[in-house]
Amino acid sequence: MSDRSENGTRFWNSRPAWLLIMALAAVAPYLWLTHRAHILEVLPLMLPLLICVGMHLFMHRGHGGHRGHRAHDVRRGPDR
Repeated sequence: MSDRSENGTRFWNSRPAWLLIMALAAVAPYLWLTHRAHILEVLPLMLPLLICVGMHLFMHRGHGGHRGHRAHDVRRGPDR
């Protein structure tokens, strides 16, 4: 899957991305003020999960995303 849309622009440079960012920026302070106790309560449980997601997103960039896995398996041959 490509990160470019049909007209060749990246998602993060498109209008829907900026609308999403603005909506999240508008809602985040409200959620923090009204649900701070709940957020802080589950933060120790969610932190390892968030770290895993972040590592997956940022570390796959180095070898071409998920396409790199298949190319690696083909090169190794049947004696994996």
